[in-house]
Amino acid sequence: MVSGFRRIAGLTTISRILGMVRDAAFAYFFGADWLMTAWAMGFKIPNLARRLFGEGAASASFIPIYSEKLIEDKADALKLACTMVTVITALLSVVVLIGEAAVWTWYAFYETREGVRLGLALCGIMMPYMVLICCVAILSGILQVHRRFSAPAAAPIVLNSCIIAGTLLAGTLLDMPPEKQVFFVAVTVLFSGLAQIGLMVPSLLACGVRLRPAWYVRMPAFQRVFMLMGPMILGLTVTQLNTLLDDLIALAFMTEDGYPLAYGSPSFLYYAQRLYQFPLGVLGISLATAIFPRMSDEAGRKDFEALKQTISQGLRVVLFVAVPATVGIFLVARPLVSTIFEHGRFTAQDTQVVALTLCCYSIGLCGYFAQQICTRAYYAAQDSSTPAKSAVLAVCINLVLNLSLIWVLGTAGLAAATAFCSYVQVAFLIRGLRRRFGPGLLSGLRQTCLKACCCSGGMAIVGISVIWLLKGLPETFVYQCVRLTVIVPVAGAVYAWMAKTMKMEELSVLTGRGC
Repeated sequence: MVSGFRRIAGLTTISRILGMVRDAAFAYFFGADWLMTAWAMGFKIPNLARRLFGEGAASASFIPIYSEKLIEDKADALKLACTMVTVITALLSVVVLIGEAAVWTWYAFYETREGVRLGLALCGIMMPYMVLICCVAILSGILQVHRRFSAPAAAPIVLNSCIIAGTLLAGTLLDMPPEKQVFFVAVTVLFSGLAQIGLMVPSLLACGVRLRPAWYVRMPAFQRVFMLMGPMILGLTVTQLNTLLDDLIALAFMTEDGYPLAYGSPSFLYYAQRLYQFPLGVLGISLATAIFPRMSDEAGRKDFEALKQTISQGLRVVLFVAVPATVGIFLVARPLVSTIFEHGRFTAQDTQVVALTLCCYSIGLCGYFAQQICTRAYYAAQDSSTPAKSAVLAVCINLVLNLSLIWVLGTAGLAAATAFCSYVQVAFLIRGLRRRFGPGLLSGLRQTCLKACCCSGGMAIVGISVIWLLKGLPETFVYQCVRLTVIVPVAGAVYAWMAKTMKMEELSVLTGRGC
């Protein structure tokens, strides 16, 4: 688990850094007003499909059963893989055709608002990316079962590189106005999907998987995958569904006077989501991705004691990395947002709103991290109904809180509601896991939590002291960079030193060395 996690986390870090560069380019050229809102909503549908059908339901339902078939019969496993890729491609192609017809009909005959029309046009251009990226997700799942993590983790690097290149090419060399530049960037998204598929092929061939069109839909294994997939769409992607709900409410409650929500609120949410998802992707999802094949293998062998220990270890690591990540975001939210985004059309006022929204999202980091472990534990045991029930509960509570908190906190209220709901879902899931696997699931968790909070408290004290020492510096780009380059390494070093001093075993997951 340790080596797989470090490999995935390393490549994911590169991808997330490129993602920050991409979003900085968006902030410079598109700002945080209606143009960025149109881009964010146009990309939301194909990107949500990736999370629901690709990285979410399809791969999560496929990996445990594919692992099981590899043990029983490799020929049947290959048939299952080929059929899965073929069926997902065919089904999503039909969905895309229907979606394109709906989007362009709405664009041509019903919508008159310029911003919404732009969002619809961008959505129509990028919608075929759904098919490409969901194929990438299935291919990634195959490779993860074969313990090949590098190509799947590197795929987002390709996406971000293509978007950055397209944004800079259109905005600088071609000198396009922003209203045309977004269309050029949308086309690069499609190109990146093809490039990501090409990235997977050498690794698939290296582990002996040669895919071809197949339609063995009567295979019991394939039918089990699809039986699991439906509930998984809710269970694994509840955070994405909640953030989509945030965006829809933001669109519905925007007003000219800014109460309860200002114009540009979907853009504020987008930028804040991108920042809190940095530690979530690098640490939380990387960890869950690395241990999911292991959990699936243990469940397939009916070794539930080992599975329980793996879940317990995963939850302890979650606390070890999520608690300091939350504290760290609170320490550097303002200079972080300012440094990355406050350029071009992105203003200082936008920075204030995004920083507050980011802090509210970050409150839920422990919950977001733990969701990834808990839901995959159920899927490893081929139970998709329990996570789905928890997801329905979380989405309902989120809706009520969204409609309540926006009148008090504005855009940040949407983020706070999502953070709270992450803990509701985790509590529900852990309760079910303890009933299923018995005592011992949370073994050592309290001790890890206390140590992580203690180390994070020491980190916060040192971080606040550094901030106080630097308070006299101007709030310009250069000095905000200075603040980050001083605060982040010092705070991180303090946490690592205290964790080593307190002999926290979880430190070895990040370093590969004993404490």
